[in-house]
Parts: sequence; C-alpha cells; structure tokens
Amino acid sequence: MRRLTPLIAAALLVAPLGAGAQVLLDQPTTSTTARETMEIGTSTSEIAITSDFTGADLTIFGALGNTDQLLLAIGQYDIVVVLEGPRENATVRKKERVFGIWVNTRSMTFERVPQAYSLSSTRAIDNITTPFELNDRGIGVDHIPLSPIGFVGDGANISEFREAFRRLQVGGGLYESTPAGVRFVSSSLFKATLRLPANVPNGVHTVRASLFKSGKFLTEKTLPLRVIKTGIEQTITDAAHGQPIAYGAFSVLLAVITGWTASFVFRKS
Repeated sequence: MRRLTPLIAAALLVAPLGAGAQVLLDQPTTSTTARETMEIGTSTSEIAITSDFTGADLTIFGALGNTDQLLLAIGQYDIVVVLEGPRENATVRKKERVFGIWVNTRSMTFERVPQAYSLSSTRAIDNITTPFELNDRGIGVDHIPLSPIGFVGDGANISEFREAFRRLQVGGGLYESTPAGVRFVSSSLFKATLRLPANVPNGVHTVRASLFKSGKFLTEKTLPLRVIKTGIEQTITDAAHGQPIAYGAFSVLLAVITGWTASFVFRKS
C-alpha cells in the first residue's frame, strides 16, 4: 500500500490540470470580423414633370461601413446602383408584309417588366460578378427577367422577342447603362448619378444599390422615388382616367367649337 501512495498522489495532482484543459477547449470561439454595411440617400424623393420637362439627373449618395481597407484600396469593392420604373406587362408585336401591307402577325407579352431602367456602376457589370449572379438579381439591361405570358409554342421565338423588347426600350431612351457612373469620393463614401429621360413614366420608381466584394454579393439597399405630373398635364391625366366619359364629351365639344371658330374667322367674305 505504501508503494501505491506516490502514484495516487501524482494522479490527483494531474487530474485538475486535465480538467482545466478540457474546460478551455470547450469554450466557444468568437469572431471579431463584422459584416460590411451600406447606407444610401437620394438628392430628392420626388421628381415633378411639367410641360417643359426635358429629363433630370438623380444623385445617390452612399456610405460603406466595416470594409477591409486593403481590399477597398485595390478596388475589390464594387457598387451597382439601379433606378427601376413601375412594373407592368409589356407586349411586343412583330410586323410582316402580307399582300403588300404591313400587319401585326405575331406578338408576345412579358410579365411585369420595369417601364424604365437606368444603371450606374463602378465599372462594367460583366467585370464585377458572374452572369449567373447578374441574372439571379436582375442587374443589367441584358439580365432583366423577361417571362412570357400565355402560350408560346415551342419557345423558338422567345429570344427574338426579348431582344426586340430590349432594343425598343434602349432606342426610346427608357433603358440605359453607365459604367463607371459610381465613384468613391472618400475611403467610405460614394456618389452615383442616374439619368431620367424626358418620357419617364409616372409612378413610384425604386432606387436599388447593390454591394459586391471580390465578385460576391454582400448586401442591398432600396429607396422609393415618386415621379408625378404637375400643372395642367396632371389635371388632364386625372380627368381622362377618373371621368373618361365626361373627358371624351368635352374633347369632342372642344374640337367642334375650335373647328367652327376657325371656319368663321378664315371664311371668305
């Protein structure tokens, strides 16, 4: 028994150390790395359209937080700012010559597409992230989801109508992109400018800013922008939509009075 006593004493001395080591290993580890944040604001929350409206520029200001200063310095952070117009169904028609007359032969309707679309970015969006990510988030004119409604047959003409829709919107000035339209004014502040065309549609538009790091999406912020008609234009629009019968009758009466007055003034004596 006396020979076993030193061994037992040694075991008792080692046991608390082992228990302490076990406690240290079981303690959870915490990460001090914070996720990047982004906040945005606009130069105005409302655009008023008057009779002499020729378009406007919208300025977006933003601030980044918790960024990696080294990655920021070498251009690994990218920002894409988009202004999307109200969404509605859009129909594209194809005209063909039939017996010498151009007639609409085929058409395709796309579900809830933005009526207007303006984009600015720190560089070309194809250099920011993958086409899959752009398609998934609908970033870029070529990546806006265009889902046809109704029967489309074998689908062979979908690409043709999609390209025609984009071509018409770009040609009409409603869809546009400005690479390098977003620039950093300091290490954490950025500024973007978006163009609203003269024929920008009424309604609530959406400003959407997306932040990427090394090609990976991090976060997104959105703000509303109201575009409204003012003055006589708004009065006429409200009358045409609110009281269509009275508006039509007044228009006919005004045309009759104008025609009669013109014939009376310019008649030969």
